[in-house]
Amino acid sequence: VILDASIEVRSAIVYASFIVAFVFLPVLTMTGLQGRFFAPLGIAFILATLASLIVALTVTPALCYVLLGRAKPHQEPKYLVRLKRIHQSALEKVIAWPRTVMLIAFLMFVAALAMLPFLGGEFLPEFREGHFVLQVSTIPGTSLIEMRRLGQIISRELLKNPQIATVEQQMGRAEMGEDTWGPHRSEFHVELKPSSGAMQGKVQDEIRATLAAIPGIQSEVLTFLGDRIGESISGETAQVVVNLFGDDLDMLDRKAREISQVLSKVHGAADVQVKSPPGTPGVTVILRPDRLTQLGFRPVEVLSALQTAYQGSVVAQTYEGSKVFDVAVILHPNERQDAEAIGQLIVRNATGIRVPLSALADIDFKPTRYAILHDGARRRQTITCNANGRDVTSFVHEAAQQIAAAVQLPGGLYITYSGAAEEQARAQREILLHSLLAAAGIVLLLAIVFGNWRNLLLVCANLPFALVGGVLAIFLVGHFGDKEQGGLSLGTLVGFVTLFGITMRNSIMMISHFEHLVCHEGMPWGLPTAIRGSDERLIPVLMTALVTALGVLPLALGSGEAGREIEGGMAIVILGGLITSTALNLLVLPMLALKYGRFALAPTETETAAVI
Repeated sequence: VILDASIEVRSAIVYASFIVAFVFLPVLTMTGLQGRFFAPLGIAFILATLASLIVALTVTPALCYVLLGRAKPHQEPKYLVRLKRIHQSALEKVIAWPRTVMLIAFLMFVAALAMLPFLGGEFLPEFREGHFVLQVSTIPGTSLIEMRRLGQIISRELLKNPQIATVEQQMGRAEMGEDTWGPHRSEFHVELKPSSGAMQGKVQDEIRATLAAIPGIQSEVLTFLGDRIGESISGETAQVVVNLFGDDLDMLDRKAREISQVLSKVHGAADVQVKSPPGTPGVTVILRPDRLTQLGFRPVEVLSALQTAYQGSVVAQTYEGSKVFDVAVILHPNERQDAEAIGQLIVRNATGIRVPLSALADIDFKPTRYAILHDGARRRQTITCNANGRDVTSFVHEAAQQIAAAVQLPGGLYITYSGAAEEQARAQREILLHSLLAAAGIVLLLAIVFGNWRNLLLVCANLPFALVGGVLAIFLVGHFGDKEQGGLSLGTLVGFVTLFGITMRNSIMMISHFEHLVCHEGMPWGLPTAIRGSDERLIPVLMTALVTALGVLPLALGSGEAGREIEGGMAIVILGGLITSTALNLLVLPMLALKYGRFALAPTETETAAVI
């Protein structure tokens, strides 16, 4: 009995397990940041599936032989008998109305497809780490002393929040540091007291409100991972990056201000910043060629004197043992800080004539730029922001429409969008392409299993049912639960991949059992065989769905908590899809198999010999 039962399910189990492995190939082949996140999940899932396959083919039959042989004959529990009766009654009603059931299932699938564009999406969900990084910028040229004073004010205001434990300020720049900010930019590290994911989101909004009430600063509130992920994707810390390219710096600055004003009015916009604003106070020294010629000075002599005075020049070296030290000449710090004294700098030419710098150049105080951004040898101005309370994809779509309508760009200027939304679109295209390649391998395996294109399509027919449940679960969570989990992200896409693998395995087990009843047990294909096959697969299918659902239920219930942001969305999709796919697998699939399936009786030995 054990041998026959093992042989009956062996082929279906083997091929179903390999199909699950094929389903996860798109996850394994993901590149970039998303590949780093999800490739370990795919490897673990495939190895666990293959390990369970080996156990199912070897250890499980051996344990059945050792343990079940001692079991006494018994009847099924009453609740299972009652459950099978309910299932059989429901199946008979479904089979009696095939067209109506197929129409309802088709409409559900169409509704799920129509709902997809309205779900929105994001590259990765907002992480809840119990820690925030605040990027605070003031007018370029602000001194460290002033930034320290502002930092004390900001720290006092933030610490009034009862959920904030500590606030640390980081300003200035280390000698060999990675960050090349000027003194006008400072970073705050805010540590929260232990709290839930929802509370952390509320605190983030309160921090933004606190910073918005302080005049003269631009601010951005991020998590540490969000900061690093944003920099890895686009070079900027924010989720949404608008790059404006052109040659005229003044025109770039004007249009960047217009774009930032439009972005600020988009629903959900937060932390809008122009990354390289003009207006840095500076001293401009413009040499006068007529005065240089009249007094016998060369431009290089004047510029060298300026460099030595304000930047320093190495004039000698001194030795201490094996160490070498440069000796530099530079003005005293008190004299360098006096901008009015620049014109009094004495410059000497080769003949020994000494004159003040004001006699050779026009010295003026006017706004300058502390940095000019470039990308691919093109000048650019960058505007960044974050999407607060809505998904990034829909935010970028709406922002692009409003910018196109409100901002008129002259010739030579153009806009590109980057950040999380662009990276998500690229990841989706990558998953879709690799999924098509994996689908080709799955179809080949199914063709080997069934050798019948009708039965092959029956196995694939359950995939739309799984899609319906997953989409519905995301929709319900987004509207009645955690809004941050109510959109398409990489986590939910991986959830759909997992769900399709589980669903296809259950379908294979169902269709292969129908084939076994007809081909090996000699039952004629008809309503009694369809009901019996579905009835005998009821408990295995339900157990598979229940065990998986119970496994992901804690992740789904705590999807908004820290550490479950990615797996939470994946669990919601799997849980919702399992409900619809299991119900339709047990009810609609037998009806479709009865109407469209083709199960031929296996030839007997006599018939086979006659054919030979």
